[in-house]
Amino acid sequence: MNEKTEAPASRARALFLVTGVIAMGIVVTASNILVEMPINDWLTWGALSYPFAFLVTDLTNRALGAGKARIVVLVGFLFAVVMSLLLADARIAVASGAAFLIAQLLDVFLFDRLRQATWWKAPVFSSVIASFVDTLIFFILAFAGTGLPWETWALGDYGVKIFMVAVLILPFRGLLKYTDPLTLASTAR
Repeated sequence: MNEKTEAPASRARALFLVTGVIAMGIVVTASNILVEMPINDWLTWGALSYPFAFLVTDLTNRALGAGKARIVVLVGFLFAVVMSLLLADARIAVASGAAFLIAQLLDVFLFDRLRQATWWKAPVFSSVIASFVDTLIFFILAFAGTGLPWETWALGDYGVKIFMVAVLILPFRGLLKYTDPLTLASTAR
């Protein structure tokens, strides 16, 4: 890359990174509010929004690498915890923060290890495994001992997360051409 194309490519990567951080903050904050709203005995509204956090992490990892994906996770985490403490129950915010940080960093690690495999393996396997860890940590910390049906919510939540992995693999595939590091650099011109 020469000096003429380096600046636009750098701006494109910075814009992608900022967009990822903002998207992560919005997804996690909304999910922390929506998890307090049950749909039925098996499911809360947060189960439908939270899987988008894995899509954001995986797209960032694909486009910018594991280091930048970790930045999105960490900055998104800080933003989401602050917003969640303001807008959601404190126990939910703490549980969400702990589950989010551990699961998202696991997702980044697994995705990075699988990135050279067939295009779908990294996002599917990293999201399925990290979603399980996230669900387990979150529901135990947020609801254990409350008398609420958290065990069934956790099963429903994980089931929806698995379904959403299957649904979100389609936009991931569609966005591959925009998240390819070389394409990202060339479209900035």
